[in-house]
Amino acid sequence: MHKSLMAGISAATLLLASASGASAAMMEDIEAMDLSGQTLTIFGPWLTADQENFETVIALFEEATGANVEYSGSDSFEQQIVIDTQAGSAPNIAVFPQPGLAADLAARGLLTPLGDDVESWLVDNYAAGQSWVDLSSYEGEDGETHLYAFPYKADVKSLVWYVPDNFADAGYEVPESMEDLKALTEQIVADGGTPWCIGLGSGAATGWPATDWVEDFMLRVNPPEVYDEWTTNAIPFNDPRVIAAIEEFGWFAKNPDFVAGGPAAVGTTDFRDSPAGLFSVPPQCYMHRQASFIPSFFPEGTELGSDADFFYFPAFADEDLGKPVLGGGTLFAVTKDSEAAQAFIQFLETTEAHETWMGLSGFLTPNKNVSLDAYANAALRGQGEILLDATTFRFDGSDLMPGAVGAGSFWTGMVDYVGGASAEEVADAIQTSWDAIK
Repeated sequence: MHKSLMAGISAATLLLASASGASAAMMEDIEAMDLSGQTLTIFGPWLTADQENFETVIALFEEATGANVEYSGSDSFEQQIVIDTQAGSAPNIAVFPQPGLAADLAARGLLTPLGDDVESWLVDNYAAGQSWVDLSSYEGEDGETHLYAFPYKADVKSLVWYVPDNFADAGYEVPESMEDLKALTEQIVADGGTPWCIGLGSGAATGWPATDWVEDFMLRVNPPEVYDEWTTNAIPFNDPRVIAAIEEFGWFAKNPDFVAGGPAAVGTTDFRDSPAGLFSVPPQCYMHRQASFIPSFFPEGTELGSDADFFYFPAFADEDLGKPVLGGGTLFAVTKDSEAAQAFIQFLETTEAHETWMGLSGFLTPNKNVSLDAYANAALRGQGEILLDATTFRFDGSDLMPGAVGAGSFWTGMVDYVGGASAEEVADAIQTSWDAIK
């Protein structure tokens, strides 16, 4: 018994030492590079706090290699990077928030493949590693599929927010499965409460929060391959499997007992105002499903972990689809190759490149080699754990679709759905809009 226990401890220690040693060796390789006199240009979407945090990471690379790194950010990144690459004035590295845009430039021969070694590293070192490889691999100008991007800095959308004191006062427990979540929803109603606050309002973008619900359910009622076929229209939007996911969202959003204000309020309440019901006394609702950014719209002074907390939007136990996570992220691609550009991609494989930003704010990583203790706070640490526990990761589906659909008919269709249209009618209309752009 003692020998077996010691063997287990030894194996675990060796595993951690191996990961730590591998990262140290990687950083030593970076530090061995002499890039003095070389300038590396990086262009991305980050401004203000995110830019400052990324520049802290950049400084680590500059100190290690002697390279000079020039980062510029823009809120018009998506338009400007197309102009720059076509004009031959691309930066060395571009930071893409949307895989579809990177795929488009790869197909035109404007990105440099990263190579099999980077692909192998992602598979071995990222949770749900193959999901990240698939997200970053596109068909190139040669008609072959290559890894063109390195995923770095993730976001989690599969979250449900709640007030722990409200749960404790009512005797509710955090659900472990979707079946449990539905049972809790019904229990809250039976106790005289309202389970959910849901708001789809967002000005010209009204409807987008509902697309996240549907995307999460697509991953919970179907294998990830079906999700991929849906986002590319390899299966039509009005496929019965898609309609089933829409109706799962409707189970929550279209029941007047389940949502604050009833379905009419779902379509008109601004998403920024929607979580306010969690904090009223007595609570207007007990749960709010939204991505990791939503605390920005909580009442001033709200302390995460005590005043508000979150749990993983659970999967169906009966479906046996693991723990899928819906999210977003940024992808680093080489748009003008250089020694420094390749070195920076290699630098992104180091634990230091991840833990440096983890210690600041607004950064999550699926890197299995990092220490969760490096996160700046418990909320980020908890979201990081959800990423590490993911068996499948998929990017926001509407961002992968053509703009006329993902940022058009899908948004408006969800508003129509909560307004009374059937899932079939909405799905048919969205498919018609997709057909019109083919």
